[in-house]
Amino acid sequence: MPVTTFAAISGDDIIHKLIPNWVSFVTQLAAFLVLIAIVFFLAYKPVKKIIKKRQDYIEDNIKQSEIAKSRAKDNVIKSEETLTSSHKKANEMIEEAKKEALKEKEAILLEAQEEVKKLKLESEKDIEQSKADAIEDIRKEMVDLALDASSEILSRNVNNEDNAKLADDFIRSVKK
Repeated sequence: MPVTTFAAISGDDIIHKLIPNWVSFVTQLAAFLVLIAIVFFLAYKPVKKIIKKRQDYIEDNIKQSEIAKSRAKDNVIKSEETLTSSHKKANEMIEEAKKEALKEKEAILLEAQEEVKKLKLESEKDIEQSKADAIEDIRKEMVDLALDASSEILSRNVNNEDNAKLADDFIRSVKK
């Protein structure tokens, strides 16, 4: 077995072993360059255009997403402000309703107190009237009794004018 060293191989041998046939090499090199040119024009440029389109589309979507996100944040802030103002308005309306209810309660109480006072005055008037009627009834009864007593005592017949005068005198003396 012969031992070959790398130093024994010359530069021409390396080129000759790598490129055994120059014509075939040039033909293959030309075919490779044509293939690269075809791939470049038919595949690389369209693919690059598609990739660029896709990149632009993605960037546009990102920008639109950021705009939408910013709008959404603005809407959230506006919603929170609206909600806060709505709560404030609701609380104000509740407070106003409470105040109105208190005013109405006070008005109803005042009206009820006035009604009670009226009823009390009417009751007092009724009591006074009943008292006056009772006193009048008693007076009439006393007059009748006095007339009967005086008729008995005098045993004479007294006319109506005398009766009225005697009754008034008697009542005046009883009241004193």
